[in-house]
Amino acid sequence: GAAAGGALRGSAMAIFSVYVVNKAGGLIYQLDHYAPRTESEKTFAFPLDLVLRPHDERVLVAFGQRDGIRVGHAVLAVNGLEVNGRFTADGRDVLEYLSQAAHFPVALRFGRPRLSSNEKLMLASMFHSLFAIGSQLSPEPGSSGIETLETDTFKLHCYQTLTGIKFMVLADPRQAGIESLLRKIYEIYSDFALKNPFYSLEMPIRYGLLSLTPLQTMQAPSTR
Repeated sequence: GAAAGGALRGSAMAIFSVYVVNKAGGLIYQLDHYAPRTESEKTFAFPLDLVLRPHDERVLVAFGQRDGIRVGHAVLAVNGLEVNGRFTADGRDVLEYLSQAAHFPVALRFGRPRLSSNEKLMLASMFHSLFAIGSQLSPEPGSSGIETLETDTFKLHCYQTLTGIKFMVLADPRQAGIESLLRKIYEIYSDFALKNPFYSLEMPIRYGLLSLTPLQTMQAPSTR
């Protein structure tokens, strides 16, 4: 376990996230497993020299750029407290909190907005449809559907079981060994979800499927 954990850390957290999608296109499990490299944390004096505005239930930078903070970045933490939408973990309204001089100096962490639960559900459903289109476009019958999608910053790997459940891993494009990792996740799904008498097939997994055997304990080869 410890050795594999070291291997994963040595790969600069090259496994970004895991999605499990049922045969109807519903997201039944999702895990984020990375700290984005684009996050910036700075201490600010009052008044704040950035203009922040609410947008899509997030607090975003509308004007002003500095020290890696860009227009469109979201407030992710206030004084170390994670921000969920427009509120800190202890329930404070971010914009209201930052409007009061008594709360300064304040440490703010900014970064690309994180996907909301609803956005993850929508994207899982969209990929399910895209996967089906990929199969239908094939000039030969029996196409596997989309197995990989690649961009300059990540690569999506998909493994579909015979029962139609899709296991998707988003990883660094250079990350090796993803096929074995996908099958390992499938094994964990089988062990913990299918053997659980309280779990109904195709339904969302409410407990930490991969936190029971965290990704750190899997053998995730480092980047080439």
